[in-house]
Order: sequence, then structure tokens, then C-alpha cells
Amino acid sequence: MMLEKALDILKKYYGYDSFRKGQENIITSILEQQDTFAIMPTGAGKSVCYQVPALLLDGVTLVISPLISLMKDQVDALEDIGIPATFINSSLSVSETKKRIYDVNQGRYKLLYIAPERLEAPDFNHLITNLHIAMVAVDEAHCVSQWGHDFRPSYRHIASFIKQLPQKPIIAAFTATATEEVKKDIISLLKLHQPNTFVTGFNRENLFFSVVRGEDRRKYVIDYARNNRDQVGIIYAATRKEVENIYKDLKQAGLNPTKYHAGLSTKERKQNQDAFLFDDNPIIVATNAFGMGIDKSNVRYVIHYNLPKNMEAYYQEAGRAGRDGEPSDCILLFAPQDIQLQKYMIEQTLLSPERKKNEYAKLQEMVDYCYTPNCLRKYILEYFGEENVPDACNYCSTCTDDSELIDITEDAQKIFSCILRLKERYGSTMIAQVLMGSKNKKVLEFGFNRLSTYGIMKEYTEKEIKDIINILVADRYLRLTEGQYPVLRIDEKAIPVLKNGEMVYQRVQKKKEILLEDNNLFELLRDIRKNISIEENLPPYIIFSDQTLRDMSKFCPTNSDELLRIKGVGENKLQKYGELFLEEIRAYMEEKGINPDPIPTEETSTSKKKSTDKTPSHLVTLELYQTGLSLKEIAQQREISLTTIQNHIIQCANEGITVDLDSFISQQYEEMILMAINEIGSDKLKPLKESLPEEIDYFTIKAVLAKYK
Repeated sequence: MMLEKALDILKKYYGYDSFRKGQENIITSILEQQDTFAIMPTGAGKSVCYQVPALLLDGVTLVISPLISLMKDQVDALEDIGIPATFINSSLSVSETKKRIYDVNQGRYKLLYIAPERLEAPDFNHLITNLHIAMVAVDEAHCVSQWGHDFRPSYRHIASFIKQLPQKPIIAAFTATATEEVKKDIISLLKLHQPNTFVTGFNRENLFFSVVRGEDRRKYVIDYARNNRDQVGIIYAATRKEVENIYKDLKQAGLNPTKYHAGLSTKERKQNQDAFLFDDNPIIVATNAFGMGIDKSNVRYVIHYNLPKNMEAYYQEAGRAGRDGEPSDCILLFAPQDIQLQKYMIEQTLLSPERKKNEYAKLQEMVDYCYTPNCLRKYILEYFGEENVPDACNYCSTCTDDSELIDITEDAQKIFSCILRLKERYGSTMIAQVLMGSKNKKVLEFGFNRLSTYGIMKEYTEKEIKDIINILVADRYLRLTEGQYPVLRIDEKAIPVLKNGEMVYQRVQKKKEILLEDNNLFELLRDIRKNISIEENLPPYIIFSDQTLRDMSKFCPTNSDELLRIKGVGENKLQKYGELFLEEIRAYMEEKGINPDPIPTEETSTSKKKSTDKTPSHLVTLELYQTGLSLKEIAQQREISLTTIQNHIIQCANEGITVDLDSFISQQYEEMILMAINEIGSDKLKPLKESLPEEIDYFTIKAVLAKYK
């Protein structure tokens, strides 16, 4: 019964007929009063998992969120669909804070967003403990663990705050990325009581993962941004200096970027972030200071200009692409010098030796990802503990690479032999120098020039040998000890290569670009969305996502009932914005003669499809017309707009099927239309329509064109 109510809320407010993968189980767990821990990839809809139950629970849901910008976006989005929500953070005065808490107490809001730092303030705790708190939802829950990639000490106060409440609320914790160690920490430190744990899978099927090595990175970024100039993208760089340089390069290339890093003033960061969110600047170049909690759904690409510090950070940042489910690129531009930059950054921290050791190990996993010759998606999913992952996803730069495998067995054997002769005591630099026959002072001083492996790869540069070494490390033939100065060791996988000549291969990967094409209607609808966003001071993606606009442009709804069947259109948004979009769609259909696809419904997505679904839609219309029904009656019977039915008739005529077009054309109008065609031409319908009397509609014009071919 409660789940049925949850589905009603989903349809009414969010505009969806069914929950996404995993959402139903998580919501059911919460509604059954169980502590719940959910690991869901970015874009999987985790906020719905606590927002929907919040409307059904008796009391307020307290949402602990790490960033002010995230709270505001979430609250704006909820208010836009008609759900009462508010936030409290440092941007508010004391009096405004008290007023909002009073309003929550009076039942005016069902969700209250706060930052974890607020829980440390005794005065605030005193005010809030009097509320009837039904649930505490902890977003970005990995921040509670020192082993997570965004540790926030303030998250450690959540458990003690909950403990002092007069009645224990349901605790629901959510994160997008968590290793086994972090999972255990979250459950322990948040004091979750026998929680139901759900891992919905880390796979983001719409994301295309690429690793690009050996390219001129600056040129690559400029070329990619030019080729995708109409798309929204994030470019991450490791330092403020890199951000500034890339920003200037893109600016000089005639593109429209903005930038974000900690060196900018708070005001400038806010302005630049808003310019990106409102689509004024489609590209943002940023350090990792940017992005947590950014719900912008239409990011089409994320480029990492430098190596991220670990896989958790990379997957979270890359996952900001394609939150709307549309195909998107995640590109990592790798250069070996990035490894030293990240090691330097680890050394500059005040972490304990144990933490530093852990950071070095995670960095090595990131390096291995850049060099692995295997499926990139498989590497990522197995890192996060998924089992039985297919060997190939056919949607990453490795799986779609059609280059030939290169036999590097002989080079691998030379490298393994050199490591053994150096008694596994040195790193890749010394090994490469010995193999290339370097006259480096240390090489000669240690007598390594007398080894049999000295100079046996003299045709290679030091960089080329180190690249091969990194490939062998990534493919587990070699392993590196942890620490700032790692040492190479032979792994078990290398022994058959040395003893039995087992083959070793390297694959040279190709660059993959995804260029998306948008139809004209999509662009027109995007313009309407932009105008609304300016009027209401809301980011465009909060009004409707790109996916919703694409569905509108594909299925062309012409009335309120049809528009409600588009995913992402709820009752509140229909009332606020529906007619604006419907007017544009109707006009476009009339001008272009569009025959839209039927809008999918629950019925057509199950085995209960109508038998007529097997017949092309325009032929079903023709069959009904031949039974004597009028076009208007067919439209009512099929629950399709009259314009669509008219276009079906024209489509049949254009395909050579016998249709009595004269029944739709009066002789008087036919002569007028033919004269207009002689004067104007028939390439575009709109000029024809504007030159004719108002009572001559697009259908009559198209019927004449079809009659005379």
C-alpha cells in the first residue's frame, strides 16, 4: 500500500511512471522504518530515495548535505515540482534560521537541508531537537570515513547528534562510491542499526571511458572543445596554474569557458559556477574544488587534464557527465609526470604515515587504470568490488579500439631480467637507465654497466622503456612497493614469460570522440527553457532535463495528457510550463510535417502490448480510415493528436499507397496552393502557409504536395 502511494508521488511530482533500478527496494526499506545504506552511482537518482519517503513519513526529514550550493539546488528543484522544502546554513541570519525552524515545526516543510557543521553548534542543536524528525538522510556519506576521498571531520558529529534526539529517527545513508573499508566505516561511525544495505551497481552504461596517452594535451583539449562547442563540459586540472593556462587557451581559441579554483574570491567562484549552471558558459575549467553536489544533468563530457589522486575521486568527478542518461564522454589525458605531481601532493599533506601509505596504494591503482590494456569499465567496476564483470563492455576506448596487438614479449623478458639482476631493489628510472645503456653517474658508480642487461634496449628512450614498465605493472606482471620511492618487483604472472616464453602483448589505443546531434525542435525547446530559467532565476536543468526535452522533440506531445506521459514532466511542471512547450511543439509539427513516434506507456513497455503495435502506426491509421472513421474519430480512438493522424495519411500517400487525397482538398484551395508553389517553391512549408489565407492549414498544403508529388 505504501509503495503504491510512493509511485503516485513519483508520477505526480517527478513525472515518472516507475522507479529506476534499486530505488524501489531502498524506498521500501525506509518506509518499513529500517536503517538503510545505499551505494548508487552518480545519476542513479539517490535523492528520490529519501525525498519520496519524506512525503509519506509522519514528521520532517533532516537531510545532511556537504555544500551550500548543493542544498540550494536541491531545494530549488523540489520547490519547482511542488514539494515543500527549505535549508538552513551559514548564509542565513539568526532570525531567518529561527523562522524556518518554526515553519518546519508548523508542518510547512517536509524536508530540511543542513550542513554537518551546524550539528556542532549547541544553540542550533537546542532549536532542532524539538522537531519531530522522522528520518535523517546523510548524503555523500563517504565523507564520514578517513579512508574516503573527501573526509569531513564534521560528519563524525552526526551519530552523537542523533543519539541526543528524544526519539531515534530512521537513518538513511547514501554515497556514490565506497570501497569495502569505507562501507564498514559508514555503518560503524553513523551507528546504523542492522541496516539494509543496497548496492545498485556502479556501472554507468551511458558513459564512454577513454584513456589518452602520448598526446599533446593542450591541443587535444582545444580540438575536442571546438568539435563539441555546443555541448556542456567540465575540464579538471590538478593545479590552479593549469586551470588558468587551459582557460586562457580555450578563450584564445574563440570558445566560451569559465573557471573555478580556490584562488578566486568567493564572489567570483559563485558567479562562475552560476554561469556554468545557467548554460551561459558551457565549459568550466576547474580543480577538484569544484563539483561535489553539482546536479547539472546535461554535462556531455568530463576531461581530466591530469591524473586524479585515486579511483574514488576519478569516478565521482567523471560521473558528473551524463546524469540525464544521455551518451557522454569521460576522458583521462595521462602523462607520466602527473604521478610525481600527485606524490608531491601526498607528501605535502599532514596525514599520518598509515594514511599516506594508503594514498600511495590508491594512486598506484589509478596509474594501473591508465596503462591497463583491458576493458576500462571492467577495471573500474572490479575496483569497487563488483563480481562477474564481463571482460568487454564494447563502450570504452579499449573495447572499441580496432588496432592490432603488438607483441612485446622480448622487451618484457629484458625488463624482467634486468629487475632480477638488480635484485629487485630499484624503481623504474634506474631500470630504464640500465636497459638503455645510460652513462648516468649512479649507473656507472654502482657498476651496473657491467651487467648483461646493460644497454640491451639502447634503441629505446628512457620514457619509452618506462611506458612499457608501466604497462607491465598495470597488467600485473610487475608490482610496485608502496611509498614515495616505489621499487619494482617481479610478480608471479611474469615467471611463465621468463621460463616458457609465454607471450605478452600491448595494444595501442585510438582516440574516441562522441559528437551528438540535436534536432531543430530540441534547440527550440532549449531556448524556451533558457528564457524560463532567466525569468525564474533557476538553472535550466532544474526546469527540464535535456533527456526530457529530447523525448519531447522525439514524441511531439500536442496536449496536456500526452505531455504528462513524457518522463520528467510532473503535474506541477505541466501547470507551470506545459503550454509554452506545447505551443512550440505544435507549431513545429505543422511546419515540418512531423510523424512522431507513439509515446511509451506502462502498457507498451510490458507484454500486454496491443496487437496493432506490430503494424506500423501510419498503416494502423489507414486501416481505421478505410473502415469509415473520420480522422478526428481515429485520433480519439488511438489517443493520438489529430495532427499526427493527418501526417499518417500523408505518409501513406508518399509511400505510394492509394489514398483519396481529394477528399481532404477543396478545388478552390488546391488552385491557390498550386499558384503559391509556383511562386515560392515547395522546399519549406512555413513560407507557403504564410502566403495563403489563414483557413488553409498545413494538412491541406501537404495533401496537395503529396497529390502532385
